[in-house]
Amino acid sequence: MMLKALCLGLLCVIFVSHFYTPMPDNIEESWKIMALDAIAKTCTFTAMCFENMGIMRYEEFISMIFRLDYTQPVSDEYITVTDTTFVDVPVRLYLPRRKSETRRRAVIYFHGGGFCFGSSKQRAFDFLNRWTANTLDAVVVGVDYRLAPQHHFPAQFEDGLAAVKFFLLEKILTKYGVDPTRICISGDSSGGNLATAVTQQVQNDAEIKHKIKMQVLLYPGLQITDSYLPSHRENEHGIVLTRDVAIKLVSLYFTKDEALPRAMRRNQHMPLESRHLFKFVNWSILLPEKYRKDYVYTEPILGGLSYSLPGLTDSRALPLLANDSQLQNLPLTYILTCQHDVLRDDGLMYVTRLRNVGVQVVHDHIEDGIHGALSYMTSPFYLRLGLRIRDMYVSWLDKNL
Repeated sequence: MMLKALCLGLLCVIFVSHFYTPMPDNIEESWKIMALDAIAKTCTFTAMCFENMGIMRYEEFISMIFRLDYTQPVSDEYITVTDTTFVDVPVRLYLPRRKSETRRRAVIYFHGGGFCFGSSKQRAFDFLNRWTANTLDAVVVGVDYRLAPQHHFPAQFEDGLAAVKFFLLEKILTKYGVDPTRICISGDSSGGNLATAVTQQVQNDAEIKHKIKMQVLLYPGLQITDSYLPSHRENEHGIVLTRDVAIKLVSLYFTKDEALPRAMRRNQHMPLESRHLFKFVNWSILLPEKYRKDYVYTEPILGGLSYSLPGLTDSRALPLLANDSQLQNLPLTYILTCQHDVLRDDGLMYVTRLRNVGVQVVHDHIEDGIHGALSYMTSPFYLRLGLRIRDMYVSWLDKNL
C-alpha cells in the first residue's frame, strides 16, 4: 500500500513539473485555463513521446485529435452552409438566407493551427464564421489551405491567394451578391500570417481589379527572423503555446529537417545574406517601451544553419519582412494582441510599422489574453475570453466594413 502511494505521489510530481504552468494574477477563469493548458501540454508530451519511439510523428498525433473536432456543413434557418472549392482550394461558404435589397459585405477567414493543424470545419471556427455571417448579414468564406508538413511553404500562401483572387472575380462577387467595396480578409495566429501575406499581395498587384477594404489580424504570427523577442522570453513556457512548440510548428512550415528548429532555439537560423532584414523586426525600436522592459537587444547570430531556406527571407512566409513600399498600399487594419502570448510582439511591431508608413490601424491589446482563445468558444471548452474576443472582432467589423 505504501509503495502504491509513493508511486502515485511520484506520478503527481512528474505531472505537475511537466504540465503545470503558473497562472498570471489577472487571468479570468484561471482554473479552466489551467486545465486547458494541462490538456494541451499533455497532448504535446504524448505526441513527442510517440515521435521519439517511432510510433508516429508529432504532427500526425495532434492532427488526429484536431480531426475529432471537425463538423459537417449544417445549414439552419438563417444561414446556408456548404463545402465547395475555389480553384481546387476547399472552402466552407456561409450565405445568409434572408433577402437583401443591396449587395452584402463579405469576410474571408483563414483559420489558425500553426500551419500544420486545423480547418474551417473545426467546431470553433465553424461557430465563429456562422456567427459572423448571421450577425453581419454577410457572406463568409472559410479557407482550408493545404497543411504542413505534407505541404511546405509556399503551398499555404498560394492556396490562400488563389481562393481570394477567385472570390474577387466579378462573376463570383455577382453570383454571391457581394459588394466589391466591402470585403475583409481576417485570420488568427498562423491564419493571421496568411491573411497578412495575402492582403499584401492583393493590394500591391495591379492586375487584381477589386481590392480589400480592411484586414483583421487576431494574435498573428508574422515573423521568426528573431526567435528571442521579449514575448518569447516572457512566455517561453507559456499558456497553451510554448516557445518550443511555436518553433517546432513554424519549422515544419518550411522543412522536416530537425536542424532548423535546433538553430531557431539558439536564434542562429537566419542566413548570412539576411542582415538587411533585421531593421524590419528590430524590437528595440519597434516595440513600445512598455513591452521592451529591461530586455537587452542582441542581433541574432547569422549562418548557424548549414544550408539556406529561401522561405526564411520571403515576406510571403514572414510578412513582417515586407518593405515600407509594400506596406503603404495596405487598407484599414485591425490588430488584436494578447499579453500572455509568445506571438504578442509580432502584432505589436506590425502596428508600429504600419503606422510609420501612414496606414490606419486600430489596435486592441487584451491584458488577460492568451494565445488561441478563439479556439475555446464552444462546449465543453468554452472560455469567456474567447467569446469576448469574438464579440470585439464582430462588433468592429459591423461598424467598419
